[in-house]
Amino acid sequence: MPHSRETASDIAAIGPLIAAQRAAFARQPRRPLADRRADLLAIERLALDHEGDIAEAIDADFGGRSRNETRLVEIAVTAQAARHARANLARWTAPQAVPTPLMAAPGRSRIRHEPKGVVGIVSPWNYPVQLTLVPLIAALAAGCRALIKPSELTPRTSALMAQLLADRFPTDQVAVVTGDADVAAAFCAHRFDHLFYTGSTRVGRSVAEAAARHLSPVTLELGGKSPVILDADAPLKRLAHPLAWGRFLNAGQTCVAPDYVLAVGDRSEAVGRAVIRQAEIFYPEVGANDDYTAIVSDRHYARLNAMIEEARSRGVQILQAGHDAQAAARTRRIPPTVLIDPPADLAIMREEIFGPLLPIVSTASIDAACAHVNAGERPLALYVFSDDPRVVRHVLDATHSGGVTVNATMLHLTNENLPFGGVGESGSGAYHGQRGFEEFSHARSVFEAGRWHASRLVAPPYGAVFRMISRLALRS
Repeated sequence: MPHSRETASDIAAIGPLIAAQRAAFARQPRRPLADRRADLLAIERLALDHEGDIAEAIDADFGGRSRNETRLVEIAVTAQAARHARANLARWTAPQAVPTPLMAAPGRSRIRHEPKGVVGIVSPWNYPVQLTLVPLIAALAAGCRALIKPSELTPRTSALMAQLLADRFPTDQVAVVTGDADVAAAFCAHRFDHLFYTGSTRVGRSVAEAAARHLSPVTLELGGKSPVILDADAPLKRLAHPLAWGRFLNAGQTCVAPDYVLAVGDRSEAVGRAVIRQAEIFYPEVGANDDYTAIVSDRHYARLNAMIEEARSRGVQILQAGHDAQAAARTRRIPPTVLIDPPADLAIMREEIFGPLLPIVSTASIDAACAHVNAGERPLALYVFSDDPRVVRHVLDATHSGGVTVNATMLHLTNENLPFGGVGESGSGAYHGQRGFEEFSHARSVFEAGRWHASRLVAPPYGAVFRMISRLALRS
């Protein structure tokens, strides 16, 4: 099927922009530290100075996005990331001296972190500013140039990002290409020195295949079903607040949101009722509550309601925060919803939810909970609630996940000193802070030999000196 004229134009723009950035990188392959710091300050100011414009654009794209949540998860996170990178850039870029083994002595060994070149960033709709600008911060800190493809599901925010970045950077350093899924596919088909993708596992496979054709390194920030393990002794009063906050922030449209709960013992209903009570404190009357975010599109709204109706048809106990059903439907809001012990074959237990629905499943023991987690794909995040450090250590030893928060939810994501990324089906590679800088850098090994070097003693013809040195090397 032929592309529309607009899509064809967007696709045609990609190649020349990459070529211009490659030419600029060739002219300046080592961007000075002072210029990189200025780049990072520009991103920080972009977020802070245009908070109102950003909040308005995201609100319009979602049909209702909490401005307070936008301030917290878009503006503050972006500004913090830029400040952290600017403060630590000199240390990250400094050559790292490493020991030299006996066989290579005398000499000096070090590692230089050098920019990879021109990178592609494909960002999603759920946090359209943070998940565009934080990878860009890492790329600029590394000294790279970047071409960005934001999501077509948030067109106003994508257009605003394109305008604000164009006001601050020449297109041969940072540029944005907008358009639909066909534009995104064409974008990923180009050769980049690194390709960074945030989104679904299904599309992530296609991105990895496209990058593989050029042997381009790729970072995949995906998702999956992030579990919560509740120890039998974890107090309801303490766990209800972080569970409700983590699940219902941004109406659950968060890649690291708790996706289901494994509650040790016979208390899934008690946990569910505690979570709903907390949700009603957070969001009284969701249909008219500006702090409660709408579902991003009619298609996503229908999919989530279908999950609820499938569970209802199977007799699953469903708890919902009090709401006016008609007002909620008019504003495309689904109230905070808890499902008690849904069967494993339901869609809500098989698919990543990405909405304000929280299944709570009873499990016999911590070992049974860990076995349940291990029976599925490795999740992007894992949460464990327990006051017993032995239980926490056992869960960490017995499971795999991208990251972990203990006795809270999602907070590992907020620490720029911790790498953020998945494992297996939930992603590959990581970023945030120094790890992001390293993701867009090449660790270049440098060895400087002394004027006289021991390699002269281990060259043919091999004799007594070689045998003596090789014996010493084998013992060292």
